[in-house]
Amino acid sequence: MQFTLIDIWHHTGTFARMIIFTLAIMSVASLVVMAERMIVFRKTRSDSRNFAAKMGAILAKGDLTTAANTNLGKDVGHLGRVINSGLTAYRISPNNKDIAVESVARALERQAQREVQSMKRGLGLLATVGSTAPFVGLLGTTMGIVNAFQLMAAAGSGGLGTISAGIAEALITTAFGLLVAIPAVMAYNFLQGWVDARSVDISESSNEFLDVVARHMGGGAHSSHAA
Repeated sequence: MQFTLIDIWHHTGTFARMIIFTLAIMSVASLVVMAERMIVFRKTRSDSRNFAAKMGAILAKGDLTTAANTNLGKDVGHLGRVINSGLTAYRISPNNKDIAVESVARALERQAQREVQSMKRGLGLLATVGSTAPFVGLLGTTMGIVNAFQLMAAAGSGGLGTISAGIAEALITTAFGLLVAIPAVMAYNFLQGWVDARSVDISESSNEFLDVVARHMGGGAHSSHAA
């Protein structure tokens, strides 16, 4: 038996082929998620930076009225959507300082949670593929070894040489499982770390925006926010 892809495929049984097909589907699904998340993350990071540069200049002056009435378009990234939700809450809030700041804080928190959940979309699939693919491959290996020993018993001959080809074919499914799982785990860890970092950015930006609102509306809002 030569260890080429074509030769391996011709020597695998029906059950092993089903395992390989399953792993192939899992691999394609994980690759699609990886590519889609990388594209989305790159775009939202770029849009957020552009929004921060434009809105930051306005908020630095403490002019919340101008900021609330400024429309920077739809492509504002995760950071823009969070801050815009706070600006919307500020625009429709009553004149009461405490109520206004609390309303803005709740709006920021709600949108921040939505953004984090949106960024995590698809990561569950990567985690599932990374954790289950080795076991799917091991299932194929286990059944392949069982079949190899059954063939040896049916042939009435023993020795490692008799079943070595069957065991080698069986181990291929474990190799496929590992090849699928390793990239999925690496991608999950990388993307999860990216989401965690953006979550911190959102939290810091929300707190800075709340400070601007509190300063704009007077000292009484600070005590309400701290509570």
